[in-house]
Amino acid sequence: MTKSAALRDSFLDYFAQRQHQRVPSSPLIPPNDPTLLFTNAGMVQFKDVFLGRERRPYSRAVSAQRCVRAGGKHNDLENVGYTARHHTFFEMLGNFSFGDYFKREAIEYAWDYLTRVLAIPPERLWVTVFEEDDEAARIWLNEIGVDPKRFSRCGLKDNFWSMGDTGPCGPCSEIFYDHGPEIPGGPPGSPKADGDRYVEIWNLVFMQYNRDADGNLTPLPHPSVDTGMGLERLAAVMQGVHSNYEIDLFRHLIESAAQATGCTDLEDKSLRVIADHIRSTAFLMTDGVTPSNEGRGYVLRRIMRRAIRHGYRLGCTRPFFHTLVAPLVHEMGAAYPELHAAQSQVERLIKLEEERFAETLEHGLRLLDEAIAGLSGSEIPGETVFKLYDTYGFPIDLTADIARERGLSIDLTGFEQAMAQQRERARAASQFGPYPELDLQIQGETDFCGYDRLHEDATIVALYQDGQPRDSLEAGESGIVILDRSPFYGESGGQVGDRGWITSETARFEVDDTQKEGEGVLIHLGQIVEGQLAVGDRVEARVDAERRQATALNHSATHLLHAALRQILGPHVQQKGSLVGPERLRFDFSHFEPLAREQIIAIERLVNREIRANHLVEIRLMSLEDAKAAGAMALFGEKYGEQVRVLRMGDFSTELCGGTHVKAVGDIGLFKIISETGIAAGVRRIEAVTGATALAWVEADEERLLRLANLLRGGRDDVEERLGQLLERARRLERELEQLKTKSASSAGQGLVTQAIEIQGVKTLAARLDGADPKMLRVTLDQLKDRLGSAVIVLATEADGKVNLVAGVTKDLTDRLPANDLICAVAEKVGGKGGGRSDMAQAGGTNPNGLPSALALVADWVKMRLTQ
Repeated sequence: MTKSAALRDSFLDYFAQRQHQRVPSSPLIPPNDPTLLFTNAGMVQFKDVFLGRERRPYSRAVSAQRCVRAGGKHNDLENVGYTARHHTFFEMLGNFSFGDYFKREAIEYAWDYLTRVLAIPPERLWVTVFEEDDEAARIWLNEIGVDPKRFSRCGLKDNFWSMGDTGPCGPCSEIFYDHGPEIPGGPPGSPKADGDRYVEIWNLVFMQYNRDADGNLTPLPHPSVDTGMGLERLAAVMQGVHSNYEIDLFRHLIESAAQATGCTDLEDKSLRVIADHIRSTAFLMTDGVTPSNEGRGYVLRRIMRRAIRHGYRLGCTRPFFHTLVAPLVHEMGAAYPELHAAQSQVERLIKLEEERFAETLEHGLRLLDEAIAGLSGSEIPGETVFKLYDTYGFPIDLTADIARERGLSIDLTGFEQAMAQQRERARAASQFGPYPELDLQIQGETDFCGYDRLHEDATIVALYQDGQPRDSLEAGESGIVILDRSPFYGESGGQVGDRGWITSETARFEVDDTQKEGEGVLIHLGQIVEGQLAVGDRVEARVDAERRQATALNHSATHLLHAALRQILGPHVQQKGSLVGPERLRFDFSHFEPLAREQIIAIERLVNREIRANHLVEIRLMSLEDAKAAGAMALFGEKYGEQVRVLRMGDFSTELCGGTHVKAVGDIGLFKIISETGIAAGVRRIEAVTGATALAWVEADEERLLRLANLLRGGRDDVEERLGQLLERARRLERELEQLKTKSASSAGQGLVTQAIEIQGVKTLAARLDGADPKMLRVTLDQLKDRLGSAVIVLATEADGKVNLVAGVTKDLTDRLPANDLICAVAEKVGGKGGGRSDMAQAGGTNPNGLPSALALVADWVKMRLTQ
């Protein structure tokens, strides 16, 4: 049997011997490419090479690329577990030519590798070409000598590839393996082609043309080759099995999943799901993705929760999924050493997600079971699907998966309607801010000049009050001023809007905030403090320089913080939101656990080190593609224009940003983290201060330390030692107090023993123990149970208008006289409730006047229970 690892090495070695550069797998997150959710093919890392935007020192390459198809256009998630060849994670073997060789060599290499190196019989292979590609057909039939009976031409849908609606494209040639006549299905291009007999194993793409916006095809000056062959499918062929899940890469994982879940049936499809999903989960986490409620993190969460639910289906309700990382590392760690390096972090992160989902999984499954039990048809209502999604975190495909197992469907239309209603509610709620949505009839955009200067002469082009246009505004009136050009920064990108003044020779408008409206209109919100402003007036717009500078310090520090977080915590850290103002900065980021104090200190030190380095802040306008090539970090899901603003701080941070910043990093002065908290599952928040505010924060800490030193009657250097001594003394006094309480309880117990009465052989005691706290009541209760033997005891104390009760029953009586029943009856008399175990229970009450009758009830209750 040819193992999968040997096949991977064999493929790479074959092409390396033919002058192909052996290129390692790129991460599953395409760097600086927000157009792709995940790396889903081997050519992704060479995309810019094929487009002519990047040049490399080689013209031939070979790779084994890790790929994920579980979201967006390429989504195989719902089919995993139900078919023999669908996966969320797979490895794609590929050889590439960048304007070097073309169809003849690509076809010769493929046929030679399959039939000579791997010794696959030619009669088990079937070849297809694009119906109009006579050149490829001639090579296959005349030069390679493929049997015409095992050859077919197919149309655009199957055998023509394109990168998008425009750009490089071309015909392709596919090679299929014939699993034999005992498997249903016909050859490619036939009416029965959807069967499983013929399985595509290799696709040779010939990038021959460029398609323009009108659909016209123009021959490329340097035709290229992009091939892809699934390692799992090739291994199935070489190992003589029909299903990918029977190959060596999966067998160990399936056996490990069976052991982890307690499943004895190795053919159970849930084991296939779990084995597939641990691969995509672990590799996505290795490449920096963490579970979240949006984007890539949400796809990861969907994959994980589907696997965890399949564990529940197998009867495993404890965390198990994280234990499969080690078997995966055993199988694939040699080929992908980054997986081995990240093992402990991946295990920890998976376990955290398992524990979070366990809190809601059982409740959600119960709700789903109830809904299914009450169905009159075979479709689960959309409202139920939405509630599972919204309340219990069930991705819709997870609910669909469960429905499919039970022969049901889900109401997708109803689900989408419920989602739309929630979005509408959220949209309506968002309008209750300080500035409700405006409908301003303004053409064009404001000329923003605030990067270079903080004051500018301008003309008023419009005035508004309460959303309505005005010709003028008088002193004392609030409203909106719109200028033809402005130095005021409008709130965006997490940075707050500027404040300042708009003045004429006779009027003064105080700007409280600046917002952006539409495509780029700056609206200045505030009030006239003197005079009158009218449309057409010439004015001076002046930004509050001190406030702007303080904001710039915090914004620039945010970029340093982002880079430091990724360096200290790992590349999985991604910005999830920010708010930058003059007082402080707030930065939300993806991370799976609270930061340790040591990590916070390391982050602070790293940021302050860069501040001391005092790099000049370089700001350049360039194309988005050039920005990516320069290594600028772009946020996934953000929309960027053709021209972007790139902010660079030495070699430490390069990001796209439209905000205002310092001239040199040293201007920030000082950076101080003041809080670190969690705000959602997998999302943390840091708040920090800079400059004079940070210095004031440090000075305030210094003052607190000095006041504490004075209270301890020592110097600041003695605080820790003196505080330790004080705490130790307090602990010693607490121990002595506990000892005194225990002695007091013992004495009280001795005095109470004589008050016990006997009811049908059961010693019964109900007494007050004033001055005792709840703990002393419990200690006294235990001592009385030891002394009285077979007994029922209720003790009570009252202080500050509140009653505390404790009931105890010896073990021999708990079946007939349970303490939890007794305490409920007694507590009712004092206006309270109680609960506990059958041998000991506690209660509280708010009616001290009812205490005598409550204690008197005990004997009657015991008599009644003993006579039943």
